[in-house]
Amino acid sequence: MEAPLPIVDLGTLTAQLRALRAEALPRITAAPDLAALDELDLHYLGRKVGALSGLMRGIGALPVEDRPRVGAVVNDVREDVESALAAARARAGAAALAARLAAEAVDVTAPARSIPRGTLHPIVETIERITQVFGQFGFVTYEGPEVETDVTNFQMLNIPPDHPSRDLWDTMYVDLDGALLRTHTSPGQIRVMQAERPPIRALLPGRCFRYEATDAAHASEFFQVEGLMVDEGTNLADLKGQLVEFAHAMFGEATATRFRPGYYPFTEPSVAFDIGCLVCGGPGCPACGRTGWMTILGAGMVHPVVLQYGGIDPEQYQGFAFGMGVERIAMLRHGIADIRAFLENDLRFLEQFR
Repeated sequence: MEAPLPIVDLGTLTAQLRALRAEALPRITAAPDLAALDELDLHYLGRKVGALSGLMRGIGALPVEDRPRVGAVVNDVREDVESALAAARARAGAAALAARLAAEAVDVTAPARSIPRGTLHPIVETIERITQVFGQFGFVTYEGPEVETDVTNFQMLNIPPDHPSRDLWDTMYVDLDGALLRTHTSPGQIRVMQAERPPIRALLPGRCFRYEATDAAHASEFFQVEGLMVDEGTNLADLKGQLVEFAHAMFGEATATRFRPGYYPFTEPSVAFDIGCLVCGGPGCPACGRTGWMTILGAGMVHPVVLQYGGIDPEQYQGFAFGMGVERIAMLRHGIADIRAFLENDLRFLEQFR
């Protein structure tokens, strides 16, 4: 004989269903977040492991006439639990959204963050400062080409092909016809004199190139500023006065200066212009070679041959010229020990000049 089905009491099953609802609703209301609600949903309403599904299995053991009554209670309990879960999910979702919005809130009344701004490269800034100083003396800035000919770069500056002074420039030639990367900004003197009539006050900044080994003091690519003044009666005293004022403007009023003999094929007489050592102030140190002086530029009176090449009568007009390395000036102004720092594009170095 088959075993008899277990007798399920209608009242007991109904009480268990109502007890499940009484247990579930407070737990759902107290659930802290959506994850906890998902666990409660599975626990009470899961198809296979849910508590409600477990109770519903007992309905089959009830008399046929009692099953609709229990089914109605099951539906009521399910609806109540599902409604409680839906309401709790809405509250939890709203709370989560409010928390996220609060965390991401933007105070429109707060001051705006400053926009990072770049700064002029120290070479550009130094050129601007040089042109500003000489601009106060009436010098006008001109630009010349970086590719010159042997004629303008050397011959018109009193440096013929067989001149020994060519050894002073390690030239980089572009082709066999004499085109080359300019070794200095001095060719600009010829171009300005051929284009303008005296009085002339010209400043020519630009990039220069020489075939040199790179080290802390030398580079194959560098910047110079050439200065030229041509007028009637211009003399060496005018040159000295201009350069002294320039040195004081760049390095301070107390800066000591001096002229000493120099040599350049395109000026006669030629001088080197020194300032008192910015490190030791005069007694002598490694920075100035123990001399107490630092050379910042070369200069001199424009050679009559150069004036003639420029189309100017040397019997009527005289002029002076000077040339300075921009990197040298910048290194002295800012205490930079290695010329290579200007071309390395290291933001840590460049941001110091913000």
